[in-house]
Amino acid sequence: MSGDLQVLVVGAGPVGLSAAHELARRGLRVRLIDAAAGPARTSRAVAVHPRTLETFDQMGTAGPILEQGRRNEAFTMYAKGRRLVRLDADYASMPTRYPYTVIIEQTRTEAVLRAAVARLGVEVEWGVRLASFEQDETSVRAVLRRSDGAEELCEVPWLIGCDGGHSTVRKGLGLPLIGESRDTWMLADAPVTTDLAPDSIYWVHTGTGAMMMVPYASEGRWRLLETAPGQHGERDVAERFSARLSRGLGHEVQVGEPEWTSVFTFQQRMVPRMHEGRVFVAGDAAHVHSPASGQGMNTGIQEAYNLAWKLAMVEQGHAGRELLDTYSEERVPVGRKLLGSTRTATFLVQFKNILASVALPAVFAVVRRVPALRSAIQRKVLGSMSGLRLHYERSSLSLQPSGRPAPPPHCRPGFRIAFATAGDPLSAGARALLEELRDVRWTLLTAADGRGRAGEPARAAADAAARHGAWLSVRTVGGYGWAGPAPLPDPDGALCAALGLVPGGWALIRPDGYLAAHGTPLSGRTLDEALTALRLDRSPRVSLTPADGPPPVLEPSSSVLRPGRDKVNGKVKTVAFADRDTP
Repeated sequence: MSGDLQVLVVGAGPVGLSAAHELARRGLRVRLIDAAAGPARTSRAVAVHPRTLETFDQMGTAGPILEQGRRNEAFTMYAKGRRLVRLDADYASMPTRYPYTVIIEQTRTEAVLRAAVARLGVEVEWGVRLASFEQDETSVRAVLRRSDGAEELCEVPWLIGCDGGHSTVRKGLGLPLIGESRDTWMLADAPVTTDLAPDSIYWVHTGTGAMMMVPYASEGRWRLLETAPGQHGERDVAERFSARLSRGLGHEVQVGEPEWTSVFTFQQRMVPRMHEGRVFVAGDAAHVHSPASGQGMNTGIQEAYNLAWKLAMVEQGHAGRELLDTYSEERVPVGRKLLGSTRTATFLVQFKNILASVALPAVFAVVRRVPALRSAIQRKVLGSMSGLRLHYERSSLSLQPSGRPAPPPHCRPGFRIAFATAGDPLSAGARALLEELRDVRWTLLTAADGRGRAGEPARAAADAAARHGAWLSVRTVGGYGWAGPAPLPDPDGALCAALGLVPGGWALIRPDGYLAAHGTPLSGRTLDEALTALRLDRSPRVSLTPADGPPPVLEPSSSVLRPGRDKVNGKVKTVAFADRDTP
């Protein structure tokens, strides 16, 4: 092996950076390379959707993204010089602490993530290309080529390809991109003089086609998107965009000389599986599609997080390699849904039929008069774009509940838990759960019986904390004293109500914030059965030993863990995944 390296990540875009961050945050030794000479100067992706913001919160990187971006809370449609409809973001049916999309250049997102991985000791190696690789049962041997032509052999246990649509890793695995090529489009970043409010994304039918306008945080700067039949000079683009937008919006719009343009023929393709042996693909290396719905980067970041926690569990000896099979099992269906939703968005953006300018006003006049229809459209659009409705209910890591009534609609195995922090974000329970979701470990929540009694559920919880503390955080919701380990405040019972936890009940949450299993009452037997079904280690390991590797390190800005100690039956025990600044 190449020293003590554990994972080689190829590609330092937002997906590769996210993968490297989450692997390093869990204590793995990561090398991150990119063939480019340095960071990108132009941006393809510009939207960070709510589910990705929740993920960034877990990673400790949400703050800078929110500070540098612009919050978008609406989607507005125009045709024939009049506004057809404004669909304001309504996340009532998908509770989240982030009920908006953040518009931010991909270059800024990458800068935030580069700073985050650097704090964890990982620096991007620019000008280093993956030339080839081969693998066997024990390792991956990669040939790396530097910009000066020098080559290096790097042997490593795991390889992750986040190297874009022309991925060397995907090609090396022989994975086909299945799908179709589509039309030619143009992207442009340009100054725009307009009366439009910068709190919305705009769709504008211009008479013979459609365009989209996305406002950046910098006043007067916009991302523009249209179908593009051929190449144009930058001045031609500005004049053409000005004329088309003025016609569609019904007021004069002045588009200045673009800072950047890109004309490309997009494709709608994806791989049938996302890993072979010790090699994985994520992001554009696994799927390419239209930029209309702004899903590509967001989906890739979710893939990186999904893979990173699983790979860390396996590499550190807390799960068998079969856990890694769930990466493809869970993410390939999401990719298929993504292609479906982007096809719909693509059809809308390139609505070329000239009759549309006549039909659309009539259609949306009905939409405005029928609130139920308007709400249904809002839910459909937000559900597909936000990422909040995506789930793993059919995953083998989502266990059916046993011994309890049907859970609340949101709280079924395979669904995100972060919804429970949105009702009253400032409540003690919501803040405590949010902090818990920032922990790199699995979480076992148990519900106290309210009388401080240490029955079988409390004993089972204490035993779980003692046996699995290296990878499992055990919290007693509403507990106190010796009734269970590490009480998690819930003074008004709102958290238990949201999660469907009854006294003695339990919920097992994955490191990526999705519910894996729950039931009532908690016992040693039921927990062991769940851990076995989830492919997790049931051996009595309290903390990581030097042989297992160093304990995970966490960003100073992420108040992710308790002060390094859990209480088990009143006794303090040090756990492995503690903040390294804790004595």
